Amino acid sequence: MIKNQLENDFETHWQNKLGRSITERAGEKARLTTLDGGAGLNDHSSARERWLWTCGALERLEEFADLETRQAILSDCHCVYPVEDLLDVKMAYRVNGDLDQALEMLGEKFQRFLREVIQLEEELVKTILARGWGLAGRREGKTIIATKIPKSGYLRDYFKEQDPLRRRQLYCHCPRVRDQLGTEPGLPREYCYCGAGFYQGIWEEILGQPVQVEVLQSVMGGDEVCQIAVHLPL
Repeated sequence: MIKNQLENDFETHWQNKLGRSITERAGEKARLTTLDGGAGLNDHSSARERWLWTCGALERLEEFADLETRQAILSDCHCVYPVEDLLDVKMAYRVNGDLDQALEMLGEKFQRFLREVIQLEEELVKTILARGWGLAGRREGKTIIATKIPKSGYLRDYFKEQDPLRRRQLYCHCPRVRDQLGTEPGLPREYCYCGAGFYQGIWEEILGQPVQVEVLQSVMGGDEVCQIAVHLPL
């Protein structure tokens, strides 16, 4: 029972992904040093405890990995978009190689999500689409610029909220850190490459090739949105 609970614990699952990536990219000593003190944390730990441990862990990781490697390590920890929901986009792209069609299909999936899954009011749907937020993003040559929407469970609250800091907390997708956003010590910017990895996973699945991601904006760093560049190997 305890083992099953740990396997379903988001904090445990995330740290396991982090550990595997550190071992692969920086070695076992780096993993042991970075994850020191994290084994006792779980979803019932306070947001402050997880925040402070994460700040310390990323600081310890600097001893073993340069910035580019740290970004890659965090990208490996991303949440995964359901692969089965990308099969039609993947197959269409494999048949005709039409990137614009793939973007259009992702855009249609996103609109169905807003209207049918979370049943968002049409006025808010139009606002989100007008801002260019969402799953597909926009194409600029060989780069996709994707701007996240606020965390879907908080969308309505986000649009009602007037306090800038609270709006950024409602926007953030990460359950590990969102409630501590804006506090000290500040979390290193590379942490947000975990969120960037979400888009990396989508496009690598569609294209069948590695892609590079870059965090352009992040609410963690004081920006109003989280914006990711996906550099395509075309």
